[in-house]
Amino acid sequence: MQLAMRIVVRMAGILGARELVEIASAHIDGCLYHGDGGVEFGERLVELGGRVAVPATLNVGALDLLNPARVRAHGHRREMALRQMRAYQALGCKPTWTCAPYQAGHRPAPGEHVAWGESNAVCFANSVLGARTNRYGDFMDICCAIAGRAPRTGLHLVEKRRATVAVDTDAIDAELRRRDVFYPVLGTWLGATVDDRVAVVTGLPETVTEDQLKAMGAAAASSGAVGLFHVEGVTPEAPDLDTALGGMAPQAVITPTPQALRAARDTLSTADAGRIDAVAVGSPHFSMAEFARLDAQLPSTPFAVPFYVCTGRSEYRQLEAADRLRRFEDAGIEIVVDTCVVVTPILPPKDGVLMTNSGKFAHYTPSNTGYGVVYGSLEDCVRSATHARVTRDDSLWS
Repeated sequence: MQLAMRIVVRMAGILGARELVEIASAHIDGCLYHGDGGVEFGERLVELGGRVAVPATLNVGALDLLNPARVRAHGHRREMALRQMRAYQALGCKPTWTCAPYQAGHRPAPGEHVAWGESNAVCFANSVLGARTNRYGDFMDICCAIAGRAPRTGLHLVEKRRATVAVDTDAIDAELRRRDVFYPVLGTWLGATVDDRVAVVTGLPETVTEDQLKAMGAAAASSGAVGLFHVEGVTPEAPDLDTALGGMAPQAVITPTPQALRAARDTLSTADAGRIDAVAVGSPHFSMAEFARLDAQLPSTPFAVPFYVCTGRSEYRQLEAADRLRRFEDAGIEIVVDTCVVVTPILPPKDGVLMTNSGKFAHYTPSNTGYGVVYGSLEDCVRSATHARVTRDDSLWS
């Protein structure tokens, strides 16, 4: 605890914080293997008798512990990845192994201070749940969890949470604004446009779902540095525009055009429309509602290319309990748990093209896997996987 507190205090000084804040929970990203130093750090905390002082969930690791053969990691890499995952469990963290802990029951209350890692989880906690956290990187997250404290700075402060940018989406087709495919694109445009500023988005339907907001936040955190956004009439800190802005005039009002949104969508594809070699969805991890939508679209014959769905253990266990796993397996779907195809070697080792409905997957796939990427809706992904060729409905984007 002394070691953790020294690190937290030193980082607080670097960030300009004058005091610490008590936290109610943590979500730990440092359990994902990126090199031996991360393993040694976690094991050193265990050796010193470290235990988390608050409830803490674990982000994805580098292995699928329920289906070990899915991951093409061997020897030293597999051993070290497993050691790192075990070290964080030994520190008292809950082995959720998901980038969407809010789907596994970890949902802090509005106004509650937490220390979360993983960019989409941070954005969701701040924006959709109304909790307060900065983006805590590897090792800082577990130090906050052990110390039970975080620097009182950034998005822990009320004055830093008010929107300074207003984004008016009324110029976008109303039907498109209701579709799932719109939200990763809006998030990609938002991150690239506002960077780390706090925006309030107006004009979105009140029926917007948590899955749509999580997709938007994940893309915004990947394409920019968005840790918090507000949606007028939807998110907890934006019952109306004036409240979201803190009673002040916005520093900027931006109205994305259909052309700007289509251009943002096009940045999510690096490969020419044509053949695909795999489909991957579930970044952030698939929810039960998303599984239901996929189930309703499954073809009568197995897919022509590998189709991966990444999800958390809580969702996997629910499918298992409801005897629904077989339904997806018979269609040729591989359900990946504890990790995802972009952070660990699961995709076939080839120079291929991956299709996805995830803005986050689209952002990271080329650099992390070597695959080209094509973005489309879940419906597009299902149709394309059936024929191993890209099939997209562009009608609402015209």
